[in-house]
Amino acid sequence: FVSRKHCRFCRLSNTSFSVFRFLTTKEKFHELLDSGVKCPNDDKASDNAVPKETTEDSLEEPQEKKFKVDPDEQERTRKRDSKRMRGQNKSRPHMKPTSYDNRRLCPSIIQERETKCVYGDKCKFIHDVAEYMALKPADVGEHCYLYDTFGKCHYGLSCRFARAHISADLKNLANEERVKAMEGRTPVRNSLDKDLQWRLRKKVVPFTASDAYMKTVSQENLALVKTIGPLTDADVIKLRQCEKKQCGNLPFRRICKRFGADITCGEMAMCTNLLQGQSSEWALLKRHESEDLFGVQVEGCFPDTMTRCAELLNNKIDVDFVDINSGCPIDLVYKKGGGCGLMTRTNKFEQIIRGMNSVLDVPLTVKIRTGVQEKANIAHKLIPEMKKWGVSMITLHGRSREQRYTKSADWDYINTCSQLASPIPLFGNGDILSYYDAMKARETEVSGIMLARGALIKPWVFTEIKERRDWDISSSERLDVLRDFTHYGLEHWGSDTQGLEKTRNFLLEWLSFMCRYIPVGLLEQVPQRINERPPYYMGRDYLESLMASQHVGDWIKISEMLLGPVPKNFNFLPKHKANAYK
Repeated sequence: FVSRKHCRFCRLSNTSFSVFRFLTTKEKFHELLDSGVKCPNDDKASDNAVPKETTEDSLEEPQEKKFKVDPDEQERTRKRDSKRMRGQNKSRPHMKPTSYDNRRLCPSIIQERETKCVYGDKCKFIHDVAEYMALKPADVGEHCYLYDTFGKCHYGLSCRFARAHISADLKNLANEERVKAMEGRTPVRNSLDKDLQWRLRKKVVPFTASDAYMKTVSQENLALVKTIGPLTDADVIKLRQCEKKQCGNLPFRRICKRFGADITCGEMAMCTNLLQGQSSEWALLKRHESEDLFGVQVEGCFPDTMTRCAELLNNKIDVDFVDINSGCPIDLVYKKGGGCGLMTRTNKFEQIIRGMNSVLDVPLTVKIRTGVQEKANIAHKLIPEMKKWGVSMITLHGRSREQRYTKSADWDYINTCSQLASPIPLFGNGDILSYYDAMKARETEVSGIMLARGALIKPWVFTEIKERRDWDISSSERLDVLRDFTHYGLEHWGSDTQGLEKTRNFLLEWLSFMCRYIPVGLLEQVPQRINERPPYYMGRDYLESLMASQHVGDWIKISEMLLGPVPKNFNFLPKHKANAYK
């Protein structure tokens, strides 16, 4: 017996196939993936497939003796393991990409400089090319994306696709015609200049406009306001890169632009880290040439640092708008008064918005949630005030901080707030996973919609919305999307071992979202809801089943199809314990 709730995931649309055809159990699902054979549901597979015969003469080891297990002890162990596998893997160990390539070739040799290495014998890198080539992992493929795109790969001998552009005498080749065609082109902007980084670290960068604004704020307003936590913006905020939602990176945004996204925004950057010149934080501000309407998102909780950060961004990078993230629910951010904490600190919030507006030449936008507590909405009280403070646009996520991403987004409340925001545009956010969801959202008075998780699960949702249709995208097409991502990742992070493994890490993070997608052709009722989790099901081919797996070992298999085998010491711990690989 199969309940109606489960049946909705299992019937192939517009065919006479059985409802039960795609349902399976957890054991059979993983047995199929481990076997590596075609899916039984593959239309091309024979219905009368004969299992491989085994000979009677085959020698097998006898089974180990099974010991009697105490049922009570077995139940206690099961409950303990079940408890351990719930929730998130907090403070995940960060495996640096350099760990996979300890013996690296000296940059002076990679770049084929005429002068010798300035560090001489003290250099920690290898200078013997023959020794390096003996230690270097095998190449991944025959074609180098960087060489094919730009005419020259600047990673030379260290490139994991080096055979495409390395001569017999180990010299890095160049396609002069292609190199000439790429002259004067800057694919990525907003990089951190070394001189600016030095001046930020030495605190010698002038903030004339910000200092002028802070003088206009009365001493009474400058008094310290008690926050929930002891941290301030003057402290060093340590959010490791692996703990951020690292799927909104530049290569992924290029995928979204290709599918039709109109506006893109960088990942949340901490204003204090930007003011300190941290390279990892400035990397979040990079903009690709395909991003025609691009903004950066910053977080902070005090007017002086936020205003200085805005002035710095206004003078040093190329953006179309700056967004304040006052909807971040992360504890570390909230407890110091930032993120959602700003929604309850209206005095500081006003000073931040007015101060940033005074130093910016581009529009200032704000992202908020419905409130902090689940049943105590306050966005409708803030929006009329933000109109007075000079906000150019508001994005409202239809959940409170307490809800995080559980339950459904409140679009009725978003509609009410959009009416209050008029004539300022208000974009709605929450639970958009199909063009049906988008059309329903546009029935409200919002000026636009913002996608986050929906784009991570199925980035082609932008095409669906633009063309107003469902796209039953095949597994091979989805693999092509992932392949394009790896190409963009190698271009962004590098085609050497370090860049390749960094690309793999971001790919695995993305696959932890994409595995939630249910192919349209398997749905009895469309659309799929963003918080629905399907039962175990067989795809229409082996690759589709593999992409449906929520096991990190299967994600690694997909990454190996695109980026070659993982290193021997490879380590990846997924965000959720339920996906953990042992």
